[in-house]
Amino acid sequence: MEEFSHLDPEGKAVMVDVGDKSVSKREAKAQAIVALPHEVMKHFNGKDVETRKGGVFQTAIIAGIMGAKKTGELIPLCHPLALDNCAVDIEIGAKNELRITATAKIESRTGVEMEALTAASISALTVYDMCKGLSHDITIKEIKLLSKSGGKSDYKRT
Repeated sequence: MEEFSHLDPEGKAVMVDVGDKSVSKREAKAQAIVALPHEVMKHFNGKDVETRKGGVFQTAIIAGIMGAKKTGELIPLCHPLALDNCAVDIEIGAKNELRITATAKIESRTGVEMEALTAASISALTVYDMCKGLSHDITIKEIKLLSKSGGKSDYKRT
C-alpha cells in the first residue's frame, strides 16, 4: 500500500528526508489554462498587450519565475531549492484561452514539480490581475503537471 510521503508513521507532517537520494538532473513541466472573455481577448489581437503595468505576458512570465524561486517559502514542507532554470511560455490558443507552460530544471536530490506548478499558477494569477479591469469573468481552468523526469521515476501525462 502506498503512503503519503509527508506523513510519519504516527500521521504527523514531516519534510521528506532527501539526504540519501542521489543527485540527478531533474525537470518538470506544468501548464495552466486561462479562459478570457471576448472583451478581454480582443485586446490581445494575436500578441501581448501593453498596459500601464507593462506587458501582460512579460509581467506574467517574470511573476511565474519569481514564484517558482519562492516555492519553498509558499508551500509547507517543500524543500527550498536553487533552481538551475525556470522558463514560462504563454501562447494564445483556441476558444479565447491562454496556455501557460512552465518548465523548471535542477540538478538535485529532489524534484521540481512544485516549482513548475507554482510558476504556472502565479503566471495565471498575474494574467488575471492585469486583465481584471476589463472583466472579472476570467477563469483559471486547470493547472496540471505535464511531465517530470529524473529521480526514481519519470512521468508524462497522456
